[in-house]
Amino acid sequence: MQNFWIKLVKYKKNIALIGMPAVGKSTVGVLLAKKMGFDFMDTDILIQAKEDQTLARIIACHGLEQFLEIEKQHLLNIECARHVIATGGSVIYKSEAMHHLADISMVVYLAIDLDVLKTRLSDVITRGVAIAPGKSIDDLYLERIPLYEKYADLTVQCGKKYPEHVVEAIVRSFSGYRA
Repeated sequence: MQNFWIKLVKYKKNIALIGMPAVGKSTVGVLLAKKMGFDFMDTDILIQAKEDQTLARIIACHGLEQFLEIEKQHLLNIECARHVIATGGSVIYKSEAMHHLADISMVVYLAIDLDVLKTRLSDVITRGVAIAPGKSIDDLYLERIPLYEKYADLTVQCGKKYPEHVVEAIVRSFSGYRA
Protein backbone atom coordinates (compact mmCIF):
# COMPACT_ATOMS: atom_id res chain seq x y z
CA MET A 1 0.00 0.00 0.00
CA GLN A 2 2.84 2.40 0.84
CA ASN A 3 4.27 2.18 -2.71
CA PHE A 4 0.83 2.96 -4.13
CA TRP A 5 0.76 6.36 -2.35
CA ILE A 6 4.33 7.17 -3.34
CA LYS A 7 3.60 6.50 -7.02
CA LEU A 8 0.29 8.35 -6.87
CA VAL A 9 1.79 11.54 -5.43
CA LYS A 10 4.75 11.43 -7.84
CA TYR A 11 2.43 10.96 -10.82
CA LYS A 12 -0.18 13.52 -9.87
CA LYS A 13 2.30 16.15 -8.64
CA ASN A 14 -0.06 17.92 -6.17
CA ILE A 15 -2.04 17.20 -3.04
CA ALA A 16 -5.57 18.62 -2.86
CA LEU A 17 -7.39 18.89 0.45
CA ILE A 18 -11.18 18.58 0.51
CA GLY A 19 -13.61 18.63 3.40
CA MET A 20 -16.21 20.62 5.27
CA PRO A 21 -15.74 24.33 5.94
CA ALA A 22 -13.80 24.93 9.19
CA VAL A 23 -12.14 21.49 9.12
CA GLY A 24 -8.76 23.20 8.74
CA LYS A 25 -7.90 22.70 5.07
CA SER A 26 -6.03 26.01 4.80
CA THR A 27 -4.18 25.64 8.08
CA VAL A 28 -3.24 22.02 7.41
CA GLY A 29 -2.42 22.92 3.81
CA VAL A 30 0.15 25.56 4.74
CA LEU A 31 1.81 23.24 7.25
CA LEU A 32 1.79 20.29 4.84
CA ALA A 33 3.23 22.38 2.01
CA LYS A 34 6.03 23.58 4.27
CA LYS A 35 6.78 20.04 5.46
CA MET A 36 6.85 18.61 1.92
CA GLY A 37 8.64 21.53 0.27
CA PHE A 38 5.60 22.33 -1.90
CA ASP A 39 3.92 25.64 -2.69
CA PHE A 40 0.48 26.36 -1.22
CA MET A 41 -2.70 27.43 -2.99
CA ASP A 42 -6.05 28.26 -1.37
CA THR A 43 -8.81 28.17 -3.98
CA ASP A 44 -11.14 30.34 -1.90
CA ILE A 45 -8.50 33.10 -1.87
CA LEU A 46 -7.83 32.52 -5.57
CA ILE A 47 -11.53 32.98 -6.38
CA GLN A 48 -11.83 36.09 -4.21
CA ALA A 49 -8.77 37.65 -5.85
CA LYS A 50 -9.90 36.85 -9.41
CA GLU A 51 -13.49 37.96 -8.78
CA ASP A 52 -12.43 40.97 -6.66
CA GLN A 53 -15.03 40.21 -3.99
CA THR A 54 -15.53 37.93 -1.01
CA LEU A 55 -17.14 34.52 -1.34
CA ALA A 56 -20.09 35.77 0.71
CA ARG A 57 -20.55 38.70 -1.68
CA ILE A 58 -20.35 36.46 -4.75
CA ILE A 59 -23.03 34.19 -3.30
CA ALA A 60 -25.21 37.15 -2.24
CA CYS A 61 -24.93 38.87 -5.64
CA HIS A 62 -25.03 35.91 -8.00
CA GLY A 63 -26.73 33.12 -6.07
CA LEU A 64 -25.52 29.72 -5.02
CA GLU A 65 -25.63 27.99 -8.40
CA GLN A 66 -23.72 30.78 -10.15
CA PHE A 67 -21.14 30.76 -7.35
CA LEU A 68 -20.63 27.01 -7.90
CA GLU A 69 -20.10 27.67 -11.63
CA ILE A 70 -17.58 30.41 -10.86
CA GLU A 71 -15.78 28.08 -8.46
CA LYS A 72 -15.76 25.32 -11.09
CA GLN A 73 -14.29 27.59 -13.77
CA HIS A 74 -11.46 28.73 -11.52
CA LEU A 75 -10.68 25.13 -10.54
CA LEU A 76 -10.61 24.02 -14.16
CA ASN A 77 -7.94 26.66 -14.83
CA ILE A 78 -5.56 25.34 -12.18
CA GLU A 79 -2.41 23.93 -13.73
CA CYS A 80 0.44 23.49 -11.30
CA ALA A 81 2.86 21.01 -9.81
CA ARG A 82 4.28 20.55 -6.33
CA HIS A 83 1.42 22.38 -4.65
CA VAL A 84 -0.81 21.63 -1.72
CA ILE A 85 -4.22 22.92 -2.80
CA ALA A 86 -6.79 23.77 -0.13
CA THR A 87 -10.19 23.80 -1.79
CA GLY A 88 -13.46 25.35 -0.80
CA GLY A 89 -15.84 22.93 0.89
CA SER A 90 -18.28 23.13 -2.03
CA VAL A 91 -15.81 21.98 -4.70
CA ILE A 92 -17.37 18.50 -4.65
CA TYR A 93 -20.66 19.75 -6.16
CA LYS A 94 -19.18 20.03 -9.66
CA SER A 95 -17.91 16.68 -10.93
CA GLU A 96 -16.02 18.29 -13.81
CA ALA A 97 -13.97 20.34 -11.34
CA MET A 98 -13.35 17.32 -9.14
CA HIS A 99 -12.23 15.20 -12.08
CA HIS A 100 -9.74 17.88 -13.07
CA LEU A 101 -8.51 18.15 -9.50
CA ALA A 102 -8.18 14.36 -9.32
CA ASP A 103 -6.21 14.36 -12.59
CA ILE A 104 -3.59 16.75 -11.21
CA SER A 105 -3.68 15.88 -7.50
CA MET A 106 -3.92 13.21 -4.93
CA VAL A 107 -7.18 14.11 -3.18
CA VAL A 108 -7.10 13.97 0.62
CA TYR A 109 -10.38 14.23 2.49
CA LEU A 110 -10.07 15.83 5.92
CA ALA A 111 -12.99 14.27 7.78
CA ILE A 112 -14.61 15.74 10.88
CA ASP A 113 -17.50 14.65 13.08
CA LEU A 114 -20.66 16.74 13.00
CA ASP A 115 -20.47 17.68 16.68
CA VAL A 116 -16.92 19.04 16.26
CA LEU A 117 -17.94 20.85 13.07
CA LYS A 118 -20.77 22.60 14.88
CA THR A 119 -18.35 24.00 17.47
CA ARG A 120 -16.16 25.44 14.68
CA LEU A 121 -18.71 26.62 12.12
CA SER A 122 -21.31 29.04 13.38
CA ASP A 123 -21.79 31.81 10.81
CA VAL A 124 -22.16 30.23 7.39
CA ILE A 125 -23.31 33.48 5.74
CA THR A 126 -20.37 35.79 6.50
CA ARG A 127 -17.93 32.92 6.01
CA GLY A 128 -19.26 32.44 2.49
CA VAL A 129 -20.31 28.82 2.86
CA ALA A 130 -22.16 27.50 -0.19
CA ILE A 131 -25.39 26.42 1.48
CA ALA A 132 -28.92 26.54 0.09
CA PRO A 133 -31.39 28.81 1.89
CA GLY A 134 -33.18 27.03 4.71
CA LYS A 135 -30.57 24.30 5.06
CA SER A 136 -28.84 23.66 8.36
CA ILE A 137 -25.26 22.64 9.09
CA ASP A 138 -26.64 19.14 9.73
CA ASP A 139 -28.23 19.10 6.26
CA LEU A 140 -25.04 20.35 4.65
CA TYR A 141 -22.97 17.72 6.46
CA LEU A 142 -25.24 14.84 5.42
CA GLU A 143 -25.33 16.08 1.84
CA ARG A 144 -21.58 16.53 1.43
CA ILE A 145 -20.04 13.56 3.25
CA PRO A 146 -20.86 10.98 0.54
CA LEU A 147 -19.39 13.31 -2.09
CA TYR A 148 -16.14 13.84 -0.17
CA GLU A 149 -15.85 10.08 0.28
CA LYS A 150 -16.54 9.49 -3.41
CA TYR A 151 -13.67 11.69 -4.59
CA ALA A 152 -11.06 10.95 -1.90
CA ASP A 153 -7.89 9.00 -2.59
CA LEU A 154 -7.14 9.16 1.14
CA THR A 155 -9.29 10.03 4.16
CA VAL A 156 -7.78 11.44 7.33
CA GLN A 157 -9.95 11.60 10.44
CA CYS A 158 -9.27 15.00 12.01
CA GLY A 159 -11.51 14.79 15.06
CA LYS A 160 -10.16 17.22 17.62
CA LYS A 161 -6.56 16.76 16.45
CA TYR A 162 -4.24 19.72 16.20
CA PRO A 163 -3.32 20.67 12.61
CA GLU A 164 0.23 19.41 13.15
CA HIS A 165 -1.12 15.96 14.00
CA VAL A 166 -3.29 15.93 10.86
CA VAL A 167 -0.21 16.82 8.79
CA GLU A 168 1.73 13.98 10.42
CA ALA A 169 -1.08 11.54 9.58
CA ILE A 170 -0.98 12.62 5.93
CA VAL A 171 2.81 12.47 5.77
CA ARG A 172 2.80 8.99 7.33
CA SER A 173 0.66 7.93 4.37
CA PHE A 174 3.45 9.10 2.07
CA SER A 175 6.21 7.52 4.14
CA GLY A 176 9.32 7.24 2.03
CA TYR A 177 8.18 9.81 -0.54
CA ARG A 178 10.71 12.43 -1.60
CA ALA A 179 9.65 15.13 -4.04
